[in-house]
Amino acid sequence: MWNQFFLLEEYTGTDTQYVGKLHTDQDKGDGNLKYILTGDGAGSLFVIDENTGDIHAAKKLDREEKSLYILRAKAIDRKTGRQVEPESEFIIKIHDINDNEPKFTKDLYTASVPEMSGVGIIKTALPDMSRENREQYQVVIQAKDMGGQMGGLSGTTTVNITLTDVNNNPPRFPQSTYQFNSPESVPLGTHLGRIKANDPDVGENAEMEYSIAEGDGADMFDVITDKDTQEGIITVKQNLDFENKMLYTLRVDASNTHPDPRFLHLGPFKDTAVVKISVEDIDEPPVFSKLFYLIEVDEDVKEGSIIGQVTAYDPDAMNNLIKYSIDRHTDMDRIFSIHSENGSIFTLKPLDRESSPWHNITITATEINNSKQSSQIPVFIRILDINDHAPEFAMYYETFVCENAKPGQLIQTVSVMDKDDPPRGHKFFFEPVPEFPLNPNFTIVDNKDNTAGIMTRKDGYSRNKMSTYLLPILIFDNDYPIQSSTGTLTIRVCACDNQGNMQSCNAQALVLAAGLSTGALIAILLCVIILLVLVVLFAALKRQRKKEPLIISKDDVRDNIVTYNDEGGGEEDTQAFDIGTLRNPEAREDSKLRRDVMPETIFQIRRTVPLWENIDVQDFIHRRLKENDSDPSAPPYDSLATYAYEGNDSIADSLSSLESLTADCNQDYDYLSDWGPRFKKLADMYGGDDSDRD
Repeated sequence: MWNQFFLLEEYTGTDTQYVGKLHTDQDKGDGNLKYILTGDGAGSLFVIDENTGDIHAAKKLDREEKSLYILRAKAIDRKTGRQVEPESEFIIKIHDINDNEPKFTKDLYTASVPEMSGVGIIKTALPDMSRENREQYQVVIQAKDMGGQMGGLSGTTTVNITLTDVNNNPPRFPQSTYQFNSPESVPLGTHLGRIKANDPDVGENAEMEYSIAEGDGADMFDVITDKDTQEGIITVKQNLDFENKMLYTLRVDASNTHPDPRFLHLGPFKDTAVVKISVEDIDEPPVFSKLFYLIEVDEDVKEGSIIGQVTAYDPDAMNNLIKYSIDRHTDMDRIFSIHSENGSIFTLKPLDRESSPWHNITITATEINNSKQSSQIPVFIRILDINDHAPEFAMYYETFVCENAKPGQLIQTVSVMDKDDPPRGHKFFFEPVPEFPLNPNFTIVDNKDNTAGIMTRKDGYSRNKMSTYLLPILIFDNDYPIQSSTGTLTIRVCACDNQGNMQSCNAQALVLAAGLSTGALIAILLCVIILLVLVVLFAALKRQRKKEPLIISKDDVRDNIVTYNDEGGGEEDTQAFDIGTLRNPEAREDSKLRRDVMPETIFQIRRTVPLWENIDVQDFIHRRLKENDSDPSAPPYDSLATYAYEGNDSIADSLSSLESLTADCNQDYDYLSDWGPRFKKLADMYGGDDSDRD
């Protein structure tokens, strides 16, 4: 029985380890048989003595690498080379020895344990371990074989243990009070500030919601939660008014959204903080008492009548005064005006509902101290109807009556219109005019439906006797005050057939009856044309006549003719100043005012110094200039007052001839001829003997 051998692993001896011996009964010991070994590790791990059949292990074996080897053995006759027995198979098993320490499958293990957990395989050594105090732990684990007995081997590994989070901490505000400021005119939804409560937990255990508790300001403000930052954002919910309330105090709660029922015994998982919001005052525009105004006024209201009033106030604490005005772009015709102080609206022009039943104007209220602060309001003015229009024919009627008409025939139905619009509707009445209460030719029948029928009154009408009839009709309404008018209906007499269809209405018979033939009309027309031609020729001849000039010679020095080359202002030009005053200053009217200029200030007219006073000429000119500058009755502003004063110590001496009579000898004026053509007139007057004699 040699089909199985046993061998220890990790042999450490100096010689090869003996495994076993193969032997066959055919072996006589004479050396004729040879043993051959084949299979797993034959020749390398295991060697056999071919003469004796002894098997030895050539190398140290490791059971952990391979614990079982299968080999085959043969016994061969050396001489013949044949097997003396069939090939046999046998197994070599490697016996295990404690040559390996325990090894963990991983060098490093990671484990997680919920904080506050109880006992487990890897259990917490302390009760109520808190992740917030320490989250990571490292544990070294040793494993020993042989039940921990002497000679056993051991192995170690490291386990990193993480305490996972549970919601065992409520949110807490870092401060108890928050302060924010907000202008009173901020839009709704404006973010005023952010607050945040701290939660040591992480993840969804740290998620929280913010809310405003009932109380002061709960209806004015709102709080929303920022899911990314877990902050509470304070927003404006309603319009703020500094004058109404300047300070709001809110109570804001922060609570966990995912509380853990296991830890509710620790207390409420929420916290409360106080948020104070101060409203800042800003300069606001005026506020009207209404969103719009509707004013109704009768169209016959007198000019200047007050038809309504708008009111506005300054919402600021200063309560500035308000002034009112009308946006003239909405009242281009300037029909209305407004009192700037009290907002009373009054009319400037008459109103007419028929032309404009509505007027939509815009009123502006502006602070007097700050014109930039203003607001506008629409004012709708409805003009109420007054019965101020008389009814009249709705159209022009071309009425005819047949010559063969019979009494009682309807020849025309008339209707009327009225520009007024009474609240109870129109109701018109038709009657003959009082001057002609009974018409022998036609009858007016009121149909009681705002129409009237014209009926014939006699049997037959003649175009030769009367081709046209005028029928006045009195029309009046039923509103107050009653308005009436007289409409005249022109009725022509026409020739008709038996069915009453008109055939001819010409007035030839009437023209012939007047005694004028066609030749007579042509003669009258020619006379009119000849008369017009004569008038045109007469006007053309008159236009060709030359007017005799007022001044024939340029040398005419008459000072009583003043020539103007423009049309002038008529009487204003002659009354602007008095020509007699220029010639005789004493004769001027001291109190006469200028008519071409309205003086802004009425000056007291100062009497001038009489001309006969013995004063210096230069002083006289200065006084005259001063008087003209300050006197409102002076010549017109575009006139020129010229004063010439030669002055003292003139080189030419005096040219005056006033002292010539007192001279001792006759003077010689021949030198005037040498002064040029400008002094020719003086040379002719004084240069010759004739002039001396004169």
